[in-house]
Amino acid sequence: RPLTRNERLFLNRALRVNQAGELGANLIYSGQYAVFKSNARLRPLIRHMWDQEIHHLDTFDALLSRHRVRPTAMRPIWNVAGYALGLGTALLGEKAAMACTEAVETEIGTHYNNQLRVLLGMLKEEPGMFQGLGEEGGELRRLVETIREFRDDELEHLDTAVEHDARKAEGYEILHHLIRGGCKAAIFVSERV
Repeated sequence: RPLTRNERLFLNRALRVNQAGELGANLIYSGQYAVFKSNARLRPLIRHMWDQEIHHLDTFDALLSRHRVRPTAMRPIWNVAGYALGLGTALLGEKAAMACTEAVETEIGTHYNNQLRVLLGMLKEEPGMFQGLGEEGGELRRLVETIREFRDDELEHLDTAVEHDARKAEGYEILHHLIRGGCKAAIFVSERV
């Protein structure tokens, strides 16, 4: 069977918001790297996480193009906000930068888990759906695999941040809640605009 209108809407929103989120993560790490590029201990750590985000962004850019889904109209704002968040928290210190990473990756891990529940729920409701969709079904299977892989990368970043004293940052609770709240708002807006 073909995708229903609601399934197609969900997939368009998922691709749009995931691309926007990976753009934001890319810019956050870019801002952090600008501060820590001469820090021999943090530079390779930030670079590793940033390289993964670049791969995630490239993947969702290609998916948007292939499926003719428009990117969020908020991109110019997210460009500034993402870089400013990364740069600003890095200027507050290593622990604040790690608190930023922990907060963002907590929210993104939750977001990806929610998307996987919906996609797998669609599959559970109609077990033959992916096979019955032909090439579209293959695309959906690959999307599930991609989201799982990227979610696992994001959760690895979260663990790395905790291991590097994210929770010892000055004003951690406030910083954590503000950044998570900002991520939730960005997700909501990017799905729709």
